[in-house]
Amino acid sequence: MRKYVSEFVGTAVPVVLGCGTAMLVGCSAKSGSVIGLTLAVVHILGIGLTGTSVNPARSLGPAIANAIFNSNSQALSEVWVFIVGPVIGAVLAAFFCKNVLQDKA
Repeated sequence: MRKYVSEFVGTAVPVVLGCGTAMLVGCSAKSGSVIGLTLAVVHILGIGLTGTSVNPARSLGPAIANAIFNSNSQALSEVWVFIVGPVIGAVLAAFFCKNVLQDKA
């Protein structure tokens, strides 16, 4: 259960902060800094908890390589969590930004 929440929140938070800073502050150096620092914090906290990736490509590649070279398909059978979680988190965060933050901008 922690993996699901970690992937969902780990993707939603940077998307909301990125959209929020871009819409409220404007596209500036602050926007890039906020997004970068947020992603760093998400990875620092998430990797220690669940090995979070918040990037489906970062999970899919090693899972395929592990299945091919180590004949271990366990990682491949769990990779759907690392694909579905970020997609749902990003979609809901974008919906939040469009419907809640856009009114304030």
